[in-house]
Amino acid sequence: MTFVVTDNCIKCKYTDCVEVCPVDCFYEGPNFLVIHPDECIDCALCEPECPANAIFSEDEVPEDMQEFTELNAELAEIWPNIAEKKDALEDAEEWDGVPDKLQYLER
Repeated sequence: MTFVVTDNCIKCKYTDCVEVCPVDCFYEGPNFLVIHPDECIDCALCEPECPANAIFSEDEVPEDMQEFTELNAELAEIWPNIAEKKDALEDAEEWDGVPDKLQYLER
Protein backbone atom coordinates (compact mmCIF):
# COMPACT_ATOMS: atom_id res chain seq x y z
CA MET A 1 0.00 0.00 0.00
CA THR A 2 1.11 3.57 -0.61
CA PHE A 3 -0.02 7.08 0.09
CA VAL A 4 -1.20 9.40 -2.68
CA VAL A 5 -0.99 13.16 -3.06
CA THR A 6 -4.23 14.52 -4.51
CA ASP A 7 -5.86 17.61 -5.99
CA ASN A 8 -5.55 20.08 -3.12
CA CYS A 9 -1.74 20.04 -3.27
CA ILE A 10 -1.81 21.64 -6.72
CA LYS A 11 -0.80 25.33 -6.53
CA CYS A 12 -0.11 24.99 -2.78
CA LYS A 13 2.82 22.56 -2.56
CA TYR A 14 3.33 22.65 1.17
CA THR A 15 6.34 20.48 2.00
CA ASP A 16 5.70 19.66 5.66
CA CYS A 17 5.11 16.07 4.51
CA VAL A 18 8.56 15.86 2.92
CA GLU A 19 10.24 16.78 6.18
CA VAL A 20 8.82 13.78 8.07
CA CYS A 21 9.23 11.13 5.36
CA PRO A 22 11.81 8.54 6.52
CA VAL A 23 12.43 7.17 3.02
CA ASP A 24 12.44 10.35 0.90
CA CYS A 25 9.72 9.12 -1.45
CA PHE A 26 8.42 12.57 -2.44
CA TYR A 27 9.06 14.08 -5.85
CA GLU A 28 8.61 17.72 -6.79
CA GLY A 29 7.07 19.36 -9.80
CA PRO A 30 6.56 23.07 -10.47
CA ASN A 31 3.35 23.32 -8.42
CA PHE A 32 2.63 19.83 -7.02
CA LEU A 33 4.27 17.01 -5.06
CA VAL A 34 3.85 13.28 -5.64
CA ILE A 35 4.72 10.11 -3.75
CA HIS A 36 6.60 7.31 -5.49
CA PRO A 37 4.44 4.21 -4.86
CA ASP A 38 7.37 1.79 -4.98
CA GLU A 39 9.33 3.76 -2.39
CA CYS A 40 6.54 4.60 0.08
CA ILE A 41 6.65 2.29 3.12
CA ASP A 42 3.12 3.13 4.26
CA CYS A 43 4.34 4.67 7.53
CA ALA A 44 1.53 7.28 7.47
CA LEU A 45 3.74 10.03 8.91
CA CYS A 46 3.07 12.39 5.99
CA GLU A 47 -0.72 12.34 6.05
CA PRO A 48 -1.29 14.30 9.29
CA GLU A 49 1.49 16.76 8.41
CA CYS A 50 -0.19 18.00 5.22
CA PRO A 51 -1.74 21.42 5.94
CA ALA A 52 -3.90 21.07 2.81
CA ASN A 53 -5.23 17.59 3.69
CA ALA A 54 -4.17 16.42 0.24
CA ILE A 55 -2.57 13.07 1.19
CA PHE A 56 -4.60 9.88 1.44
CA SER A 57 -3.89 6.21 1.92
CA GLU A 58 -4.26 4.50 -1.46
CA ASP A 59 -7.42 2.71 -0.36
CA GLU A 60 -8.95 5.95 0.98
CA VAL A 61 -8.44 8.22 -2.03
CA PRO A 62 -11.82 9.87 -2.70
CA GLU A 63 -13.73 8.40 -5.61
CA ASP A 64 -13.48 11.59 -7.66
CA MET A 65 -9.67 11.64 -7.26
CA GLN A 66 -8.79 8.07 -8.22
CA GLU A 67 -6.74 9.30 -11.20
CA PHE A 68 -4.20 10.76 -8.77
CA THR A 69 -2.97 7.27 -7.85
CA GLU A 70 -1.70 6.73 -11.39
CA LEU A 71 -0.60 10.35 -11.72
CA ASN A 72 1.65 10.04 -8.64
CA ALA A 73 3.30 6.93 -10.08
CA GLU A 74 3.80 8.54 -13.49
CA LEU A 75 5.24 11.85 -12.30
CA ALA A 76 7.47 10.30 -9.62
CA GLU A 77 9.40 8.67 -12.46
CA ILE A 78 10.25 12.00 -14.13
CA TRP A 79 10.34 14.65 -11.40
CA PRO A 80 13.32 15.19 -9.06
CA ASN A 81 13.32 13.86 -5.52
CA ILE A 82 12.72 16.32 -2.69
CA ALA A 83 13.98 15.52 0.80
CA GLU A 84 13.91 18.86 2.62
CA LYS A 85 11.15 21.27 3.51
CA LYS A 86 10.81 24.39 1.36
CA ASP A 87 8.49 27.37 1.49
CA ALA A 88 5.02 26.77 0.09
CA LEU A 89 4.05 28.54 -3.11
CA GLU A 90 3.51 32.26 -2.64
CA ASP A 91 -0.28 32.15 -3.03
CA ALA A 92 -0.79 28.73 -1.43
CA GLU A 93 -3.26 29.98 1.16
CA GLU A 94 -5.48 31.42 -1.58
CA TRP A 95 -5.51 28.08 -3.46
CA ASP A 96 -5.96 25.81 -0.43
CA GLY A 97 -9.44 24.34 -0.66
CA VAL A 98 -10.17 25.40 -4.24
CA PRO A 99 -11.83 22.38 -5.92
CA ASP A 100 -10.92 20.74 -9.22
CA LYS A 101 -7.36 22.01 -9.56
CA LEU A 102 -6.07 19.28 -11.90
CA GLN A 103 -6.39 21.71 -14.82
CA TYR A 104 -3.69 23.85 -13.18
CA LEU A 105 -1.14 21.07 -12.77
CA GLU A 106 2.19 22.03 -14.32
CA ARG A 107 4.26 19.14 -15.55
